[in-house]
Amino acid sequence: MALSSKELSALLSLLSEEGLASMTLETLSLMFQRSFNRPDHFKIGTALVLLLNEQDLLPGSSQRVAALFLLYDMFRSEPISASPFAAFFAQLLAFDDSRQNAGSQLAALSQSEKHFLIQLVTTPPRELFKKTPRQIALGELPPLMPVDISTVRVALLERQTDLPVMSQSGKSCVLSDPSPETSRDSTAAGQTADALLCGTGVKSVVDVPFEPIFMRPAPPIYSCDDDVMWLNPSEAKFVPEWDTAMCVSNTGGMEMRKVMAKAFRGPLVLQQQQQVLSEIEKDPKLVYHIGLTPAKLPDLVENNPLIAIEVLLKLMSSNQITEYFSVLVNMEMSLHSMEVVNRLTTAVDLPKEFIHLYISNCISSCETIKDKYMQNRLVRLVCVFLQSLIRNKIIDVKDLFIEVQAFCIEFSRIREAAGLFRLLKTLDNGDGTGSASAVASTSSK
Repeated sequence: MALSSKELSALLSLLSEEGLASMTLETLSLMFQRSFNRPDHFKIGTALVLLLNEQDLLPGSSQRVAALFLLYDMFRSEPISASPFAAFFAQLLAFDDSRQNAGSQLAALSQSEKHFLIQLVTTPPRELFKKTPRQIALGELPPLMPVDISTVRVALLERQTDLPVMSQSGKSCVLSDPSPETSRDSTAAGQTADALLCGTGVKSVVDVPFEPIFMRPAPPIYSCDDDVMWLNPSEAKFVPEWDTAMCVSNTGGMEMRKVMAKAFRGPLVLQQQQQVLSEIEKDPKLVYHIGLTPAKLPDLVENNPLIAIEVLLKLMSSNQITEYFSVLVNMEMSLHSMEVVNRLTTAVDLPKEFIHLYISNCISSCETIKDKYMQNRLVRLVCVFLQSLIRNKIIDVKDLFIEVQAFCIEFSRIREAAGLFRLLKTLDNGDGTGSASAVASTSSK
């Protein structure tokens, strides 16, 4: 963290009284940004704090104004309470001359310097940065409006409470001369600053705070009467213990993936189906490792519906079950897909939205198919499927009454549709009185 001689020379050059006489604060900020990189700002700011505390090193009022501005400008984009030098600003504002006489390390600010610092930590006006440090030192400042910096002090206290007690108790290793010389030698001041800030090692003097020592005594060795003693056997005979399960590959999962790959392509023989169902029953989590994805579900339903049923039942607790339901609802209607849905509805409580959407898709498929033979066959399947759902009280007829009734009327020529229609009428009337009229209405169609 020590400054190099080149960095210190550049900093003192910026703070020279001759250059600050005609340089505005805006120009000073630009020259500082060109001279120092942002990662070095904290190191430079620490050096400025030391220079401000030692009046022999920064004797001119315009120099102290420029140093205060640079401390503020380096972290201008952050709230003032978040600046690493906000505590130093608060100490300067709360400082008076009597405390300096009592031996404090802080240097007292003049009235114009304190006026300038108050404007910095509150809301500085734009025209403030167009003035030179010498103008500010002479008191040429915008009028000071009534301000309250208590909120800044409260925020600083909250930040300080987060620091360790040891860090809060530290002091600087640099002590001011209680009786400074009245003559000012700029060469001697530069040499002193170089010795304090540059140093000879990795750290400068200002980087080594004087803190109370945190005592960490080494704990004593614990002794116990029944302590275990280490024995070195002289004649040892070792019998190796073999782990019979070590290096044995688990081929069950690989075998299941191979069988399931065949199940996606075509029907399995009875022995293979029983093997898959048995393995899934032994290890329900195996369904996550057999290569099944929502995109492959329609192939499994069409080729091996019994396996699809068991797999979906084991996946009910999966976070992907909604995707599987969505694929099942939107796949092409067939006997196997109806069988899978029917078995699922009797085994678990499926979401009503899923069942209703599946029924709507089945009705739509029957209405759009062109082949009369296939249409009649699908209508019979849908009617039997709906009667099963209604009799098992899996669906409430009232939710789909209009849609199903229109379906029955459209295909009333088919016996199963007429039977479903009579069942709807019976449920709609609440008893068997409407059966005769339902039959007559169906016959007239």
